[in-house]
Amino acid sequence: MAFGLSAMSMSIYRAPNIKLGASKSYQRCRLLHNKQLAEEQSQGDRLDDSSGHKEETPSLTDIKIESGLPATKPGEKPRIVVLGTGWAASRLMKDLNSKICDVVCISPRNHMVFTPLLASTCVGTLEFRSVAEPIARIQTALSKSPNSYFFLGRCINIDPKKHEVYCEPEMNGSPTSANKKFFSVSYDKLVIASGAEAVTFGINGVHENAIFLREVSDAQNIRKKLLLNLMLSDIPGTSEEERRRLLHCVVVGGGPTGVEFSGELSDFIRRDVHQRYAHVQNYIHVTLIEAKEILSSFDVGLRVYAIKHLTKAGVKLVKGIVTEVNPGYIILSDGSRVPYGLLVWSTGVGPSGFVKSLPLPKSLDGRIGVDENLKVPGFEDMYAIGDCAGFVESVGKPVLPALAQVAERQGKYLARELNRIVKAGGGYAGSTVSVEGPPFVYTHLGSMASVGRYKALVDLRQSKESKGFSWAGFLSWLIWRSAYLTRVVSWRNRFYVAVNWATTFVFGRDISRI
Repeated sequence: MAFGLSAMSMSIYRAPNIKLGASKSYQRCRLLHNKQLAEEQSQGDRLDDSSGHKEETPSLTDIKIESGLPATKPGEKPRIVVLGTGWAASRLMKDLNSKICDVVCISPRNHMVFTPLLASTCVGTLEFRSVAEPIARIQTALSKSPNSYFFLGRCINIDPKKHEVYCEPEMNGSPTSANKKFFSVSYDKLVIASGAEAVTFGINGVHENAIFLREVSDAQNIRKKLLLNLMLSDIPGTSEEERRRLLHCVVVGGGPTGVEFSGELSDFIRRDVHQRYAHVQNYIHVTLIEAKEILSSFDVGLRVYAIKHLTKAGVKLVKGIVTEVNPGYIILSDGSRVPYGLLVWSTGVGPSGFVKSLPLPKSLDGRIGVDENLKVPGFEDMYAIGDCAGFVESVGKPVLPALAQVAERQGKYLARELNRIVKAGGGYAGSTVSVEGPPFVYTHLGSMASVGRYKALVDLRQSKESKGFSWAGFLSWLIWRSAYLTRVVSWRNRFYVAVNWATTFVFGRDISRI
């Protein structure tokens, strides 16, 4: 039965053979639900590697350093400090030659997330460990070399003159604690790869009520909330209106992440919910809200295919703009009120608070400005790559999209350049050795997106305006799975992913709420 935006029926569900205590049971259900919402929101508020620091960045004079890693001494290898463990940073560290340089990584997470498969973990298609790769496995020097380190913390400021970064440790998943302790790390070369943060367009209530889909912790929160709502909706005394609200999953943002999550969710509903939650199978629905066109970077024919397939799979597509987010419902620009039990926000990314606070050159969209060699102009021994970096206007090139393949390519390029610079003797801070290499050149290899039910889109055009090959359907789905399976960082995780896919195909998804 289709879910509309109009007012819903207020009829009360009555469980058979239950005459007393229904309202009390309902009240206990609501209290449990509200308590769980508060707990999960508290967990969701933790800042991750790609999020901006929500507090005001301390100035250099306000920071009291209690300890630190001093500058390299004569006879030691040059030190390359990397901020972040995302796609760009991980590929950079993987290719850095630890025999000729020391590597220090600073990040609030100790792993890389394989984001293209993150949506699959939300519904149990894959387990969480399948998409997380420990950074010490990517660059083994971090755990084996005596002068290479991984520090669990976040950078809060940089002093380019002293060649130092100032950081605070990550305390139990939170960047704040009662007694803050700052530490410093000196660098010979600094690579800023701290990522970006989700864009909310200044809409009230997004951070408090929605869940983003950028980290493993986000996927865990989505999975817990989804399964909790399924169980709460089946409790005797729950009204029809409340049941529909609990089981209404709203996804805001029609990009690849939002579309893939909607497809995974519709698969989960049609195969697993209908079999294991028969009492509420007709109440759970998915709505995808997009202000413009879904998958706007894809070929027109592929967009039409995706719309038809998602609609057939039961996903309601709504074209609208969210103006306000409240607990339990959102408001659209036309005044419509849309109730929800689960709200996933996937509207793209932008510069983080940390990036905005740095007194560095900026690109047109507010990222850290870099030249053709990914150096920060006017700042010695400093580079920026990934979603936090963009070409300055003087380069004459457009700012590259915030894509995994862009970040990975930049990491690979910069690792090659830094290895060459260190070998030529220019790896130390303030070195006068000039080793200018070829500029970074990016060529788009295409885009892929899964839309559920063994269907996917493959668009091999180099840009929206250019011509090229594009496919949709089962064959594209095989290409999508094969491509991502080979791109998973380690053989260990490739094995995990393959086994998870096989297990889900044979036995269905895991619906345990742990």
